Amino acid sequence: MATLNAAKKILKALGLPQAQQTDVAAYTLLALANLGPKSPWPDATRRSIRIHDVLEFTSDIFRKRYAENTRETVRRQVIHQFEQARVVDRNPDEPGLATNSPRTRYAISEAALLVVRSYGTTTFGKEARAFTDTHGSLLAVYTATKNMQMVPLLLANGTAVMLSPGKHNELQVAIVREFAERFAPGASLLYLGDTANKSLVLAEDALSKLGVPMTKHDKLPDVVLYLEERNRLFLIEAVTSHGPVSPKRHFELEKELSRCSAERIYVSAFPDFKEFKRHIDNIAWETEVWIAENPDHMIHFNGDKFLGSPVR
Repeated sequence: MATLNAAKKILKALGLPQAQQTDVAAYTLLALANLGPKSPWPDATRRSIRIHDVLEFTSDIFRKRYAENTRETVRRQVIHQFEQARVVDRNPDEPGLATNSPRTRYAISEAALLVVRSYGTTTFGKEARAFTDTHGSLLAVYTATKNMQMVPLLLANGTAVMLSPGKHNELQVAIVREFAERFAPGASLLYLGDTANKSLVLAEDALSKLGVPMTKHDKLPDVVLYLEERNRLFLIEAVTSHGPVSPKRHFELEKELSRCSAERIYVSAFPDFKEFKRHIDNIAWETEVWIAENPDHMIHFNGDKFLGSPVR
């Protein structure tokens, strides 16, 4: 019998990503195949329906009601990916319709229909593999695209790490490559928190020796560098969405690092002056500012602390 969980398993076998293995995606597949909760899988049929019909079918047959404004969610987060994966055909009866035509309809593809009809039989795996062999796996395509967008960073010890794509991680790479080279040459990277992996680089032993409490490393700034020859610990916030080293943040970090044996230098790093200006009123005194678009200079928010004692 056609069930929601089984429909999700079919979507997975068809190579759909996790985001398209949801309840609403499963209901959409069942609506496209015209399968109710008591329908045998071999009874799946191909028919052209609108997104409105999907919601109506789900409500009438499965007693699951979605608001009418859910149509756009179904379009963007389900149907669009179904098309990319060749699970559905758009306007099979009127292929010349404009993209935004109100008469737009969708039908399960003949290839996907074969997989649906075989669910629960010994041929299901074979049919699913034949589908993905012919049309590819959307999950594999999405994963490959994501990997192509990853931000690479080669560390001083020759280790290569890959950061997830985004402005925040691009700024972190600039900090390690550009800031460290200019203002902390020879410094070791002790901590780097990727947006997807908060402990991408974590030198636990070195941090512990400096008196940094390892039980709370998740509270560290985005990038931590240590310049051993001058016993300086650079605590750097990469500011793209979250804030800089504010007075509150500075106070909290100083409290957490009260037993740290190194001289602590706090830096708020910005991608450009525009972002810097947005946060200028919230930057703590006794800290530094570095702007990636003008990497040769720092702005000192700390009076005479470095007069006669340059960082480099």
